[in-house]
Amino acid sequence: MKLITLARFTRVRPTLPEITGPLQFRCFQPDFVPRDPKAKPKRYKYPPFYDPYGPRPPPSDKIINLAERIAALPTEERRQIGPTLADRLRHPKLQPISVEGIDLGPQGGAAGSTKAEEKKVEKTAFDVKLEKFDASAKIKVIKEVRSFTSLGLKEAKELVEKVPVLVKQGVTKEEANEIVEKIKAAGGVAIME
Repeated sequence: MKLITLARFTRVRPTLPEITGPLQFRCFQPDFVPRDPKAKPKRYKYPPFYDPYGPRPPPSDKIINLAERIAALPTEERRQIGPTLADRLRHPKLQPISVEGIDLGPQGGAAGSTKAEEKKVEKTAFDVKLEKFDASAKIKVIKEVRSFTSLGLKEAKELVEKVPVLVKQGVTKEEANEIVEKIKAAGGVAIME
């Protein structure tokens, strides 16, 4: 009795050929050719660049002559070609886009430039750059560089030998002037950026 109830609840699902029929298998379709397992994959030649419009015919002699005549014009007359063609071909005039309420950043057109002029801030952080030094004063310059940086002898020597190089960054104007004067006294040339 248990076996019959188990058989009632167990349902066998139909297989794919039973659902679709025998001709739905790929191997029974007329265009099916089994792939050779030893065959190498096909290599397709791709064009060097993709042109969605395909190959274009070369321009006519009339167009080439026109391009040469345009290229021979002075720049002032070349600037007039665009607006004249737009009028002649009756293209709609481009309307300026309103940028009110849009932050265009520091270089954002006329409105941005007036704000930049108002907010012209004086530079507070300066960099000191060692431009060159006298070969006889190299040791003095290395000692001066070590005095205002936290570098060891080897690092300071490598830094000085890489001239022109930034020696100190982000210092105040007074500190930068002091460093420049010390380097000048030691026999080097430094500038403040």
